[in-house]
Amino acid sequence: MAAGRGAYVWRFDSGRICLDLVATGPAGGTPRAREQLDGPGRLADWLTAARLVPPGTALSALDATWLTRFRELRAGVDRLMSAQLALDDGGVDPASVQRGFPGYGNALDRVNSLAAEAPPGPRAVRGESGALVRTLSAEPGCAGLLAVVARDAVDLLTDPAARGALRRCAGGACHRLYLDTSRGGRRRWCSGEVCGNRERVARHRRRTASTSAATTADEKPRRISAKEI
Repeated sequence: MAAGRGAYVWRFDSGRICLDLVATGPAGGTPRAREQLDGPGRLADWLTAARLVPPGTALSALDATWLTRFRELRAGVDRLMSAQLALDDGGVDPASVQRGFPGYGNALDRVNSLAAEAPPGPRAVRGESGALVRTLSAEPGCAGLLAVVARDAVDLLTDPAARGALRRCAGGACHRLYLDTSRGGRRRWCSGEVCGNRERVARHRRRTASTSAATTADEKPRRISAKEI
């Protein structure tokens, strides 16, 4: 799923909001990735697109401090998920995960601390059309919104089925995190339309180049007769 405002389109196809946050960083995984949360305004856009706050929600307190705190949570979640993948692959002994991943313990403590905060309270109110729409009981603070993402990370890491579905994209230039909920757990890419299509195009080009090279190699020089000289 993609959402956005203006020329920029956010991606929300990882399967979990905490993984979608990780994907906003310069190391988020996509080819030629750059920092997507590059200012308070961009963070406000992401919070709305991610449906952490309803459209039109006042975020008058949002400033550079919010940006720093969300980036710190993003780095911590990334570290924890990378460690979990290493555990699943058998590359790290669970008893020594903190030694194998510097900062793991601090990241876990940080995420747990943020998850303990109270998230914003939702309310259902009548919209202009008369239908019920979602709003919040009060203007959300930074701690409450961080708690939503942190709790999602805790839920993922403590749910055997969810963490067993954690994957990293197999695309040649991508290492985006996602949950594989496909039948049989055979999904290889973060998105079939993005990295999957990119890999299929690359394979086609390699096959075409290989066929062309083989055809050229099979062609033998034609002997010129005396009459043609």
